[in-house]
Amino acid sequence: MATRSLHDKPFSLACEENQAPIFAVVAPLFAKARQVLEIGSGTGQHAVYFANRLPHLIWQTSDVPAQLPGIRLWLAEARLPNLPEPLSLDVTGDWPAGPFDGVFSANTAHIMGLPEVGRMFLGVGQILAAGTSFALYGPFSDGGRQTSESNARFDASLKARDPRMGVRDLDDLRALAARAGLELRADHPMPVNNRTLVWCRCDSAGSRTHPATRPEV
Repeated sequence: MATRSLHDKPFSLACEENQAPIFAVVAPLFAKARQVLEIGSGTGQHAVYFANRLPHLIWQTSDVPAQLPGIRLWLAEARLPNLPEPLSLDVTGDWPAGPFDGVFSANTAHIMGLPEVGRMFLGVGQILAAGTSFALYGPFSDGGRQTSESNARFDASLKARDPRMGVRDLDDLRALAARAGLELRADHPMPVNNRTLVWCRCDSAGSRTHPATRPEV
């Protein structure tokens, strides 16, 4: 079997460009976290960048099996003690045992079908500790309207590739999140018409328990 060297590790320019703005949002959210699950770690670049700057927590990468070899290359090069072996995770299958006190995902909702996005929210609702946060980064529409011409073009290109794909609307996400016991706490504008949405796990009474973030939506 052929092996891949560290020089062959995957690379995303978009990831390289957006990781600093995303980190500015997630760092305060995860300041007291011990273990964060990243859903759809992709190349592994975000994991290395964030774990290096948040040494107090375990950053657990995950993705579908085809992505894991590339993630392992990034982790092997970084050699960080808080980056364990990536997990195989398909949102429609089995989820890791929780609870996690933070969940992060970037650029995943628009490449899944809407039912799979719903499964992602249900899974997060099951493994996320009460009062902690799920940060979801990507392009999103609002009230059925795209927020920019570039996002409208991107949405069209996604649907041309696969009709199940598409830029997700906040109204749909709120409904899916509510079924999972999650509530939108903050909506952070990001460069190039992206956003970071911060969802909080509600307690059994349905009240918001996260002390660190004021509602911003």
